[in-house]
Amino acid sequence: MNKKFFIALLFLGSSISKAQNLKTVKSPDGNLEVSLTIDEGTLFYTVSYLKEKIMANAPLGIRTNEGNFDEGLSFVTSVSEKISNSYEQDKIKQSQITYTANSLKYTVSNSENKQLSVLFQVSDNDIAFRYEIPKWGETRAIVIENELTGFKFPENTTSFLSGMMHPMTGFARTAPSYESAYNADVPVSGQNASEGYIFPGLFKVEQRFWVLISETGVRSLYPGSHLSNYQEGVFYVDFPSPEQNNGFGSSKAQVGLPGITPWRTITVGEHLKPIVETTISWDVVEPLYEPSQNYEYGKGTWSWIIWQDASMNYEDQKTYIDLAAAMHFKYILIDAWWDERIGYERMKELIDYAASKEVGVFLWYNSNGIVNDAFQTPLNKMNTSIERKQEMQWLKKAGVKGLKVDFFGGDKQETMRLYEDILSDANDYGLMVIFHGTTLPRGWERIYPNFVGSEAVVASEMLVFVEDVRKKEAYNASIHPFVRNAVASMEFGGVVLNDYLNRGNKDGQKRMTTDAFQLATGVLFQNPVQMFALTPNNLDDAPQFELDFLKKLPTTWDETRFIDGYPGKFSVVARRRGDTWYVAGINAESEAKKLQLDLAFLSGKKVTLINDGQKGQTFTKALNIPKNGKSSITVQPGGGFVIVNN
Repeated sequence: MNKKFFIALLFLGSSISKAQNLKTVKSPDGNLEVSLTIDEGTLFYTVSYLKEKIMANAPLGIRTNEGNFDEGLSFVTSVSEKISNSYEQDKIKQSQITYTANSLKYTVSNSENKQLSVLFQVSDNDIAFRYEIPKWGETRAIVIENELTGFKFPENTTSFLSGMMHPMTGFARTAPSYESAYNADVPVSGQNASEGYIFPGLFKVEQRFWVLISETGVRSLYPGSHLSNYQEGVFYVDFPSPEQNNGFGSSKAQVGLPGITPWRTITVGEHLKPIVETTISWDVVEPLYEPSQNYEYGKGTWSWIIWQDASMNYEDQKTYIDLAAAMHFKYILIDAWWDERIGYERMKELIDYAASKEVGVFLWYNSNGIVNDAFQTPLNKMNTSIERKQEMQWLKKAGVKGLKVDFFGGDKQETMRLYEDILSDANDYGLMVIFHGTTLPRGWERIYPNFVGSEAVVASEMLVFVEDVRKKEAYNASIHPFVRNAVASMEFGGVVLNDYLNRGNKDGQKRMTTDAFQLATGVLFQNPVQMFALTPNNLDDAPQFELDFLKKLPTTWDETRFIDGYPGKFSVVARRRGDTWYVAGINAESEAKKLQLDLAFLSGKKVTLINDGQKGQTFTKALNIPKNGKSSITVQPGGGFVIVNN
C-alpha cells in the first residue's frame, strides 16, 4: 500500500472518530453553544457565544481512589433533553423564575470500563454542568481526589478575582473567610495567587464578552471548591487546602455511588445585564426540606458594628431595640459576649421587651471551639449535635427569631456538613440563620428555606478596622453587584450614617463616602435579612428624608435589572418590589460622572431623587421622568443616588 495513502486513511479514520465523538448543545435562543469531544483519550469542552469562542478545549475529568478519568477515555453515548420549570423564591433578586434549557449528558468509559457522565444544561446566557457517577460493579463508595475541570480563556482575557485567603491566618487563625477584595481588570496571565481564587470570578474576553464563573448545589456531600491559580492558560477547579480546619478532615470529596458533584456555572453576555440578572445559582437546585414556619425577612439594627464590644450590655441593647422600633425595622442582632455580659435570664427579659416593641431578636454564636482560636462566646454551642439542639430548644422557648453563626474553618466537606446540620436543626426550631466569617453560599437560599444570608465579602466591619478599606469603599461596592452579589445573597451590614465609624461620632475612623452613597448600597446589596449600621444618634443627626427612605426600603425583591456600570468604576442597578422601583447608583472614580440612563420602565412617572451636590451635601427633590425614559444623573466621586417612583 502507498505510504501516503496509508497515512491519509489513518488521518481520515481519526477525523471520523473525532467527528463521532463531537456532541453539541445550544441554548434555546441558539446564541450559546457547548461542544464536547474526546481528543487523544481526554475529554474537553468548548463554549461559544454568538459563534465566537469564549473557551476552547477546556479540560474535564476526575481522579478517584477507584479509577481515573483523565486519559484513555472512550465515548459511550449521549442523551439530549429539553428542560423547563418555574418556581417562586422570595429571598433572591427575582421572585418569579422560569428556567428553560437544553441538556446534553455525555458518557465516557475509562480503560477499566468504568463509566462517567458529564451533564451540561444550557439556557440563554447560562451554562450549568456537573459529573454524574454510576455504580461501578460492587463499588459504592469512592473518594474524588481531585478534578480536572478547567476554564480556559484566550490569553488577552482580563479578570476580576479575589484571592483565597491562606488557611489558619488572620484574626484568631480564622481564615479563609472570603474577605479579600477583588482586583479589577487584571490580565489572567498576571494572576498567580498561591491559594488560588474564590468563587465567583468575573472575566472579560476579547474586550467584548463578559463571563461569570461560580458553583452551586454544594451541601454536606461535597467540599466547597475554588479556582486554582493560572496554570498554562487554565484555571482549574481546586479542592480546599489540607491546612484548613487546623488540618482536620479530608480536603477531598467522599462520594457514595451513584453520586453527583455540585454544579459549576458559566454566565456569558456581550454586556453585564446577563451577569447582574442571572438566577442560575438557584435554577438547578431544589429545597432539601420544607420550612417549619413562614419566615419573615427585613431590616435590623446591630450595635456591635459601630459601638463594638462595649455595647454588649442590657441598656445599650435596649437602646438599639428602641432604634429598631423607631425605624420600623423587624429585627435587632445582639452580637458576641451576650451570654457572659447580659446572661440568659436577662436576655429573656430583653427578648420580651423587644417583642413588646414588635422587634425580633437574632443572637450571635461562635461556630466552634476546635478549628481556630476564635474566643468570643457563646462557644461550643453549635459544633456538636447535643449542645446545638439543647441551645436551640432554649432559643425557641425564649422567642428568638434567628442566629448569626461566625468563624467557620474553611471549605472542607466536614465544614459543609456543619453548615447543613446547623441549618437543618435550626429549621426544626423555627430559627433563621445568617453565617459570618464564612464561605460563599452556593444555592443555599433555595436549598435551605431558613437560610437568610452570608457575609463572605469585605463587609462593613472592615470599614471600622482598616483605613485602606474605607478609602476603597466605593471601589469595592462598585464590584459586588457584578460578582459576589450576582450569585448569592450578601449580608453586608452597611448603610452607615455616622460621619465617624465609632460611638462618639466626632473623630477617628472618618467615613469617606456620602450619605447618598450609603443609601444606594441599601439597594445595590441584596440580602433578605440585612442588619444596618445605624446608631441611635442618627435619629437626631441624620436628615429626616434619609430616615424615611430607610423605613420604607425593602430587603426582598420581585425583579432586578442592570442599568449601567463597570466593575471597579461605577454601578447602577434597579430593583422592584410590587409596583415600586428603586434605582440606585454609586461612583467609585475620582471625578464626578454624568450618566445617561435609560429608565423606560419609569417613563412619564413622578419620582423622588436622593443625590449629592458638588460639595458632598445630600439632598432630595421630585422629578418627572421623560416619556422616552431618558434621564441624566450626575454622581459625585464617592457618592451615589437613589430614584424611587412615587
